[in-house]
Amino acid sequence: MIRITVKVDGMMCGMCEAHVNDAVRKHLTVKRVTSNHKKKETVILTEQDIPDSRLESVITESGYTFLGATHEEDRPRGLKALFKK
Repeated sequence: MIRITVKVDGMMCGMCEAHVNDAVRKHLTVKRVTSNHKKKETVILTEQDIPDSRLESVITESGYTFLGATHEEDRPRGLKALFKK
C-alpha cells in the first residue's frame, strides 16, 4: 500500500474537504482518502502509485491549489502489524 500526502491550498471547511475527497475518488483508483483543511493536506491510500501530474490535475480541476506531494510505503501499525504475513 502507498500513502500519498498531498499539500492542498484553498480548503476552508469540511465541505471543501468533502469536495476534494469526492474528486479524488471520482478520478483516481484509491483505497481511502481523507482531507484536513486545517493541515492543508489530503492523504490517499492506494495500491498503485499516482504521478504528481495526475494528482495536480485532479486537485486543480476541483478548484484548489496543488502544493506538492510525498509518496511513501504505508506500513501496518497496531494489530494489523501483528497479524500481517
